[in-house]
Amino acid sequence: MGDVARWYAGRSVLVTGGTGFMGKVLLEKLLRSCPDIGKVYILCRAKRGLTPKARLAEFSKLPVFERLRKECPAQLSRLHIIEGDILQANLGIKDSDLLMLQEEVSVVFNGAASLKLEAELKENVAANTRGTQRLLDIALKMKKLVAFIHFSTAFCHPDQKVLEEKLYPSPVSPHDIMRAMEWMDDETIKQLTPKILGPHPNSYTFTKRLTETLVDEYKTKLPVVIVRPSIVLPSFQEPVPGWVDSLNGPVGVLVASGKGVVRSMMCGAEFVFCRTSDFAIGHGHPVIPTNNSIRDFGIFTNNYAKFKGPRLNDLSTETQVFNISSNEVEAITWGEIISRGKQLIYQYPLEAGLWYPNGQIRSNRFWHYFFVIFTQILPAYLVDFIMVLIRQKTFLVRVQNRIWLGMHLLEYFTTRNWDFKNKRLLALHDNISEKDKQTFYIANIDVNIDDYLKTIILGARQYCLKEPLTTLPKARRQIKFLYVLDRIGHALILFLLGWLLMKSVFLLEYLLQNATQGNFKLPFTSSTSVFMKT
Repeated sequence: MGDVARWYAGRSVLVTGGTGFMGKVLLEKLLRSCPDIGKVYILCRAKRGLTPKARLAEFSKLPVFERLRKECPAQLSRLHIIEGDILQANLGIKDSDLLMLQEEVSVVFNGAASLKLEAELKENVAANTRGTQRLLDIALKMKKLVAFIHFSTAFCHPDQKVLEEKLYPSPVSPHDIMRAMEWMDDETIKQLTPKILGPHPNSYTFTKRLTETLVDEYKTKLPVVIVRPSIVLPSFQEPVPGWVDSLNGPVGVLVASGKGVVRSMMCGAEFVFCRTSDFAIGHGHPVIPTNNSIRDFGIFTNNYAKFKGPRLNDLSTETQVFNISSNEVEAITWGEIISRGKQLIYQYPLEAGLWYPNGQIRSNRFWHYFFVIFTQILPAYLVDFIMVLIRQKTFLVRVQNRIWLGMHLLEYFTTRNWDFKNKRLLALHDNISEKDKQTFYIANIDVNIDDYLKTIILGARQYCLKEPLTTLPKARRQIKFLYVLDRIGHALILFLLGWLLMKSVFLLEYLLQNATQGNFKLPFTSSTSVFMKT
């Protein structure tokens, strides 16, 4: 074992948000790479008719744990469910479980949050800020606690042109906002939200910023650290290549585009998608493979606990912040990544697309909306109208409404450049052992961006759309058919436009000829008619 695995030996861990995308990968990595870790507790609530225990049983069968089930299945017995809910007092944890956590837990990973960009301010304050405060108060009584890792986001300070690995003052007190959400009525909150958010594009980034300030208030009482992942994409290598379990963010855009449902995306082609060596070192700007992000969590938990632990009572100690991103290398733009992605989606297409996937990115808002209306919205109404006629259930207008909202929320992140600094994070990598570099760090591996994009496409196919790779030949035949249909459609549109243009010319010529011969009067003013006759 390396230093990190030895450090975790015998230590029990509490993970909130463990049932989420990054949470699952974190749990898998801890269990597989730290064989002597103590108990791993997951805060979990009942959902969709399943009790927390039933959710754990289903949870352990997921593809993300496939490697763990094959190599060390006994490690799954270290997972333990703690029934609770971040929206309730004491996180909804019963007293006996609270006492157990206070006696046993050494490390807390706080990843529980509402990720809804479109959510109302009150909802995200309750989940992201108030929920974290409840967890911090519980952590104060944990006797063995050596590290409290809070997951923030690299996009929570939109007013900073350059995001350093440090805290920035919040424009308002998190306590004032939490109190206001309790006594204000919903209509008042809705009216005040734009002013409260200020430069923030949504309540998610705003509440994440508030929560950073809140966590910082506990720095003299708890060994707190804040980590800021950027946009997280499917895993590249481990635990399963391309694994992803939701259509949020860029993966949703990829699927919708690959199905031919999205025809236009508001995005600056010249803006940075990632850096050419990001995937070699495990960091992306502004995107990052999830397994690389989780590796970083394991590394700095070990290193940070050693650094911070002895200085808890030092009032001058700053809360340590790590930006999990990179920008000190050559850039790949959105324009280039979209172009590469298209070529790969043609080679590894998705099944049963609505239309040939040849949408475009646009930076002009007028033309973007024009193409959205005429190539997405109107066809959606036409398809649903046909479904009504044949007495089938309508679906496409509903899908387009969801896509419209999602794409609108994503615009903020795709129409500007982001500059994230991460010298502190890279310094941790420099100080780890060679064994840990192999386990928790991609060392000396130059990852081809096209290979990674292919992995993302195949992962979305298998794990989100449930389309096995055996259907690729069928999908390739379908996309060839859609290509021919698309060409025929374009030819018909050009023919129609040409026909209308010719008819307009003939009509204009006819009108002018009859007007000059005095056969009838055109609806012009008298002076105009005299001019036309002359």
